[in-house]
Amino acid sequence: MKDFTINNKKILIYESNTENKPIIYLNNYIDESNTIYKLIKDTYHEDFTLVSISNLNWNYDMVPWNTPPIFKNGDSYTGGADEYLTFLTQKIIPAVEKNLSKSIAWRGIIGYSLSGLFAIYSLYKTDLFSRCASVSGSLWFPNFKEFIFSHEMKTIPKYLYFSLGDKEAKSRNQFLKKVELNTKEIEQFYHAKKINTVFQLNHGNHYHNSAQRTAMAIKWLLNK
Repeated sequence: MKDFTINNKKILIYESNTENKPIIYLNNYIDESNTIYKLIKDTYHEDFTLVSISNLNWNYDMVPWNTPPIFKNGDSYTGGADEYLTFLTQKIIPAVEKNLSKSIAWRGIIGYSLSGLFAIYSLYKTDLFSRCASVSGSLWFPNFKEFIFSHEMKTIPKYLYFSLGDKEAKSRNQFLKKVELNTKEIEQFYHAKKINTVFQLNHGNHYHNSAQRTAMAIKWLLNK
């Protein structure tokens, strides 16, 4: 494993053992990358490169526009995804890939919660990623579904993975209770555009088995 820091962002690289393997970028709130990588290597026996990015300004870096708090006494969402994506594509990715000793087959991006929202949003702003997974993605985010339905991606991904816990929509919160319906409608929208997609409903709430769910998503992307 290699690690370094750029502008306070912590970057970990778990490099593949052989040439011409996929590279997957994961933006983290809580860094579970070691657990995720070990799960995939030990359980699924897949060879790939995982890049984990953490120490993010979560409610700024991961969200596309300003939105008031959705919880009482919660924090606002301050819309810095475009700025962070520029930093990711122009600073982090070149630095990471300069440090690799082996060639890359393709790039993917994956995220959990708001990072899952960001992963989908990134497809509308850059053509660097050919596969994407939104795991328990915050697709309840106000006006995001409408954004998807009315904008064109920079490049059409080959594969898109969506998942949620089966208890995530069981909420009194007016935003969170829309997450399952929104996710299904978004997945169906992409499927109708002939993109290879899947939607998985897993047991538990938003926080249940996050590393395992992320590993399952990566395995799906790697095996397509």
